[in-house]
Amino acid sequence: MEKRIVILGAGESGCGAAVLAKKLGFDVFVSDFGAIADRYKAMLDRRDIPWEEKRHTEELILNAGEIIKSPGIPDEAPVIVKIKNAGIPIISEIEFAGRYTNAKMICITGSNGKTTTTSLIYHIFREAGLNVGLAGNIGSSLALQVAEDDKDYYVVELSSFQLDNMYEFRANVAVLMNITPDHLDRYGYKMQNYIDAKFRILQNQKPDDAFVYWNDDPIIQKELPKYSHGKLYPFAEEKQDEIAAYTHKEMLVFTEPTPFNMELEELSLTGKHNLYNSMAAGISANVAGIRKETIREALRTFAGVEHRLEKVAKVNGVEYINDSKATNVNSCWYALQSMKNKTILILGGKDKGNDYSEIAELVKEKCSGLIFLGADNSKLLEFFGKFGLPIADTHSMQECVEQAYRMAKSGETVLLSPCCASFDLFKSYEDRGRQFKELVCKL
Repeated sequence: MEKRIVILGAGESGCGAAVLAKKLGFDVFVSDFGAIADRYKAMLDRRDIPWEEKRHTEELILNAGEIIKSPGIPDEAPVIVKIKNAGIPIISEIEFAGRYTNAKMICITGSNGKTTTTSLIYHIFREAGLNVGLAGNIGSSLALQVAEDDKDYYVVELSSFQLDNMYEFRANVAVLMNITPDHLDRYGYKMQNYIDAKFRILQNQKPDDAFVYWNDDPIIQKELPKYSHGKLYPFAEEKQDEIAAYTHKEMLVFTEPTPFNMELEELSLTGKHNLYNSMAAGISANVAGIRKETIREALRTFAGVEHRLEKVAKVNGVEYINDSKATNVNSCWYALQSMKNKTILILGGKDKGNDYSEIAELVKEKCSGLIFLGADNSKLLEFFGKFGLPIADTHSMQECVEQAYRMAKSGETVLLSPCCASFDLFKSYEDRGRQFKELVCKL
C-alpha cells in the first residue's frame, strides 16, 4: 500500500511538500486550520491534491504514515497533541525534501542576520554561475524546487522551528550567526530549549563538512564541545588563532581554505552586524571552492534585503528606514547601534517575552523620541515611560507615520525596528514594512 502523507499548513512550504509527495506517488492530503490563499489552492488543484481549509478533520489526518508540519504550528496545537499520541512521526518540509536530492546544502541559522547572510551567500553562488536554489524561510519551497527543478546547491535559511522537526537532514555547510533570546514563548520560556533547537543544524555533519560560526558568541563557545560537527571555520572582528575571517587595518582578511583579503570600504553592506554577515557568506563561498575574485566582486555588488535597514526616503531632511524584519530585541539593538544621527524609534507589536533592558542604554544615547505601534503598548509604556523622551502611543501605521512626521526634526532618522512580531495589527513583518514604506512615500 502506498504511504499516506498528510501536510498541515498550506503555505509556501506545505504546498511545495505536497507537490513533491504527489510526484513521488504518495497518497497526499493537505489540511489548513486557516484559509488557504487562492494561488496555493490553484497549485494543489492543478495536481489533483485534495485539501481542506478552516478545519482539521481528524479521521483524514490520523490515518497518515507521516505528517509534514508547517513551522508556524506550535506543538501545543490540539491536532499536534493527537498526532503525537497516535505515534505518527512529524517532520518539516526541509527534512522531507532533503531525502530526495543529492544537492549540497548550505544552511544558515541564528537569532539575527540569517536572511541577509542567506541572501548574500545565494548572490555569491549565482555570480559564480552555479546551479543554486534559495529556500527555507526565504525564496521558494525547497520541496517544490526538488520536485520541479532540482539544483546542485541549495542555500537554506532555517528557523529554530524548522530545525525542531529535522532528524536525518545534513548541512554540508552549517552557518550559525549568533544566539540571543528569541521565540521563548515557543520554548517554555527556557533559553536552553531554544539553544538546543539552533544546534540541531549540526546533527549528521561529517568530518569533511564545514561549521561556520561567530567565535565571540559566549553561548556558541559554551555549547560547542557538546556536539560533533565538520571542520570549524570561526569568524571574529579581531584576529585570533585558527580564525577563518577577521579584520585588520581597514581590511577584511579570509585565511582559509583560500587566503585572500579585501578593503572594508568595498563591502556593499555597512555596520558591524553586516561585517559578520559578509564574513560568514565569504567563508561559506570559499569553502565551496568559489574563486576569490568572484567572492570579492559579489560582496561589493550585493544590494541588501527588503525590510532589513532598508532606506525608504528622505523627507524634509529626515531619513526614514524600514527595519520591519527586526522582530526581536537583539535585531533592534544592531539597528540602533548602526544609527549615526538622533533617531525616532518605532517599537511594538506582538511581544514574545521580550526583555527591553538590552536596548535601554542605546535608546537613551541615540533616540530623541519613541513611537509605540501595537494593539496593546502597555508593557512598552511601562518600561520606556520613565526615560523622559517624547512618546507617541499609536495603533495603526497611518497614525504612526503621522506622529513620526510631526516628531522628527531635519537631520534626524525615523527607524521602524519594532522588536516584536507583527501579527497584532499586520499580516506579516513584510506587510508592516510595506505599509510603512507606502505611507512614508506619500508624505
